[in-house]
Amino acid sequence: MPRERGEKVVATNRRARHEYAIEKTYEAGLVLTGTEVKSLREGRANLSDGYAYIDGGEAYLDAVHIPEYSQGHWTNHSSKRTRKLLLHKEEIVKLSHAISAGGYTLIPLKLYFSDGRAKVEIAVAKGKREFEKRQTIREREDKREAERAMRSRNRLGD
Repeated sequence: MPRERGEKVVATNRRARHEYAIEKTYEAGLVLTGTEVKSLREGRANLSDGYAYIDGGEAYLDAVHIPEYSQGHWTNHSSKRTRKLLLHKEEIVKLSHAISAGGYTLIPLKLYFSDGRAKVEIAVAKGKREFEKRQTIREREDKREAERAMRSRNRLGD
């Protein structure tokens, strides 16, 4: 059987870009059990409450919900267990320095398969305050309105 090619997105954290200002993103592998992989291949996961942390020179992903595999029996995994992230040592050091600077956290943005291997995209992010969220929404709406006006003007031929 040929290996999978390309990228298949399983879950995205849509609230993350609204709640946080993303500074830098990293791709990390995941240490998973067999039933977790099977559940992910069915497209079942939830990243909304998830976060990552560094402990003892290793990175971990916590509070990501991967439901139990429907056809698994006693071999099933617990749905919200802590999973180890596979990163290079230099990346872990960079992440730990960024977090220790204060105000920054590690959040998962996307969970996907890349060439058949489970990956997670994590980001160094800083939490937005309420007025920053409103400002971002306002800027996005203004940009949309300007594009709409330009399209209508181009259609009229003025």
